[in-house]
Amino acid sequence: QVQLVESGGGLVQAGGSLRLSCAASGRTLRVFAMGWFRQAPGKEREFVAAASWSGIVNHADSVKGRFAISRDNAKNMAYLQMNSLKPEDTAVYYCAAGYGASMIRNTEYAYWGQGTQVTVST
Repeated sequence: QVQLVESGGGLVQAGGSLRLSCAASGRTLRVFAMGWFRQAPGKEREFVAAASWSGIVNHADSVKGRFAISRDNAKNMAYLQMNSLKPEDTAVYYCAAGYGASMIRNTEYAYWGQGTQVTVST
């Protein structure tokens, strides 16, 4: 079992930055792909970014150039640096761990955090 806890969300003005953190416990993250997803009110959960255990990263087109995923396996942590935030980035952000090959489908992730709210004001 893996327990994931997100932190770092909050209210920020458009153009600002936030850094989300995901702390894992229970098992080492070393073997897992780590992903960030988000869900806005009335919308489906969508892929944001993912990093494989070997360091291969993938970002959704909507956040490329603005967001960056990273991980520190030694600390059992994953991060999402979010820059140039836009109001449309407002959502609950979830950290996930799984074994999927593509890393972009939420069905590939077995473990999920409780989510952290990110609100971007105009």
